[in-house]
Amino acid sequence: MSTLNVGVIGCGNISGIYFQNIPGYRGLTLRACADVKHDVALAQASKYGTKALSVDDLLADPDIDLVVNLTIPSAHFGVSLAALSAGKHVFSEKPLAVDFEQGRKLVDEAEARGLHLGCAPDTFLGAGGRLARKLVDDGEIGRILSGTAFLMSHGMEHWHPDPEFFFKPGGGPILDMAPYYLSALVNLIGPVQRVVAISGIGFPERIVTSDSPRKGHRIAVETPTHVMSLLEFASGAQITFCMSWDVWKHSHPAIEIYGSEGSLRVPDPNFFGGQVDISDRGGDWRNVDSSGMPLGSPNWRSPNWAPEMPDRANYRALGLADLASAVLNGTPHRSSGRLGLHVLEIMHSILESAATGEPKPITTSLERPAPLDDGEAAGLWRGVTKASSAA
Repeated sequence: MSTLNVGVIGCGNISGIYFQNIPGYRGLTLRACADVKHDVALAQASKYGTKALSVDDLLADPDIDLVVNLTIPSAHFGVSLAALSAGKHVFSEKPLAVDFEQGRKLVDEAEARGLHLGCAPDTFLGAGGRLARKLVDDGEIGRILSGTAFLMSHGMEHWHPDPEFFFKPGGGPILDMAPYYLSALVNLIGPVQRVVAISGIGFPERIVTSDSPRKGHRIAVETPTHVMSLLEFASGAQITFCMSWDVWKHSHPAIEIYGSEGSLRVPDPNFFGGQVDISDRGGDWRNVDSSGMPLGSPNWRSPNWAPEMPDRANYRALGLADLASAVLNGTPHRSSGRLGLHVLEIMHSILESAATGEPKPITTSLERPAPLDDGEAAGLWRGVTKASSAA
């Protein structure tokens, strides 16, 4: 076998970039898609040259080796468990599951069956994340002591066509956006061992303003939308961590790391490229661009962005190629279910700490993912970097 045949379940907003990128990776062949709304699956199948099946038929199809789970978070567990039970490898959008024990069950099920379970985000494997990892591993900033991570915006209702689930239990900026930041931090620093947090709801009601059938719809907010946490890593590093949808404007960098020999600014972990800034012992910032590295060139722009916004590097499905290489070639599996489970426990522990006022120890642990070097990254990608919009 030289490739894994891929079936996508969930053909909503995020699916377009997966359909666009899957043919660009070695080891992956797109075979089918499915959605509970069959007309949505038919539309994506027609657009991207594949076939639309029912969910049950896709899971039963012996030709499908790898199921990509792009359903809403509350459906992640059921769909992934059904795919594993059908003998398929699985790659899930984040989070691995809404409930931590469900996430643990998925990891246990995959390992018991000898299957690979992967989980987004895979952004830390892009050029920006790899460049930051190399600088850390090369000792450029010394021992990591502390740092900050900020995701602050005014939520999803201004761009997403159906944003209600973001503001209900299982949503919120922690479960939706924190996986990008936590995966990047674990990749750089290692596992987290303890968290403490506070949270609040800045706006108890949201009004959909996106140009969609739900425009003007009012959403009652039922999950924290501003969360402040302190993360203590097993290495001893401490990171101030803020995820908020209650902020109109700010000037914090996405991730800033402070070491014994210098400081490092890490690109936005929601994307795959970007610029890394490094300062040696208080010296001027030195900018290192990753756009010339494999999987770093800008290739995508959101249809929701203003014209002056630049294209960004968006190589989603890299985690699928990483999983496929692990299956086909025995290479390390980096965006793994165990990493997804560790991130899931951290997120739930942050929310629990905020609710109780008590610190929460983290019970799961793992080694940092194996680094992905430029040669390996280039070997996974066979596509062209043509700017386009996701559907």
